[in-house]
Amino acid sequence: MDELEQARQEIDAVDAQLAALFERRMRAVVQVARYKQAHGLPIHDPAREEQVLQKAADRIQDPALRPYYLDHVRNRMEVARQYEALLLGRNRVAYQGVEGAFAHIALRQLFPHAKAVSCPTWDEVFARVSAGDAARGVVPFENSHAGDVSAVLDLCYRHPELWVVQVYDLPVHQNLLVLPGTPLTAVRHVYSHQQAIAQSETFLKQMQLPCTAMANTAMAAKYVAESGDPSRAAIASRETAALYGLEVLVPDINADGDNTTRFIVISKERPAKGNRFSLLFTVDNKPGKLAEVIQKIGASGFNMESIKSRPMPHVPFEYYFYAELVGDPARAESEALLRELDRTCRTVRMLGVYTK
Repeated sequence: MDELEQARQEIDAVDAQLAALFERRMRAVVQVARYKQAHGLPIHDPAREEQVLQKAADRIQDPALRPYYLDHVRNRMEVARQYEALLLGRNRVAYQGVEGAFAHIALRQLFPHAKAVSCPTWDEVFARVSAGDAARGVVPFENSHAGDVSAVLDLCYRHPELWVVQVYDLPVHQNLLVLPGTPLTAVRHVYSHQQAIAQSETFLKQMQLPCTAMANTAMAAKYVAESGDPSRAAIASRETAALYGLEVLVPDINADGDNTTRFIVISKERPAKGNRFSLLFTVDNKPGKLAEVIQKIGASGFNMESIKSRPMPHVPFEYYFYAELVGDPARAESEALLRELDRTCRTVRMLGVYTK
């Protein structure tokens, strides 16, 4: 037996022990889930997780292995959280569109064991999370090429009971999908979501292809597949092509090679920890009031990575503002800033806490 085979047998023996210990650990997770359910406790307990990570770090003697072991422990805790969510009936995650949509792809990468709940609109995603029918929702927030998804930001403003608890950047590759065997010369009309159309505008103009916006990229692909019409094409992902029996005729037609869509995860559970936080605020429509807010943020030592304005619902020519700041909201400096902004702004609300 050579050294490689000996090493592999040792790994197999350790894995057998780990499998038994995994089952033992997950039986304890069941007990934890029952206790949390009986006492109305949230699944995520950041303070407890910090304790677990500290203990884990202390157990490893080899410093070179410590960061790898901590990654292993973090993954183990994430698996336990997802199992708890299943046991407690909190594993439903809502998204807009149908299977194969970019939101569905992001959901599967974020919550691989969750039950995906399809919704026809972003409004329904927010409504289901608000009503408790889904524990979380995954919705697009911003694209590196096409910009904000303003309707989603407006929904965040209209749902003060919901929090942004996580952000996820998904590289997006838009492809021209057609019925198998269709040549490019046969394509006469293209269907997709408005954002995907905007991301692919250079290609579409070059080919002089008219477009029709649909509610979702995957819905567009499904429509093209079911139409049986070779003159129709869709812009969507490779995963969507495989789902609906379409062929990728032209790959990567998006103008921006680094095209990325940022998704947010919304929840009724207040987030506890992160290195970023976002605010929604309004100010009196007077000279210098917005500048005063920005000055206070800078004077407090926070880097404002983003600020956006949107029209306030039912108030003509009045605006609310969204700002994303770098910093831990649990720190004393953050609490002091919020107190200052509360005195300066007409209204101010923390929208989310997350790590990027």
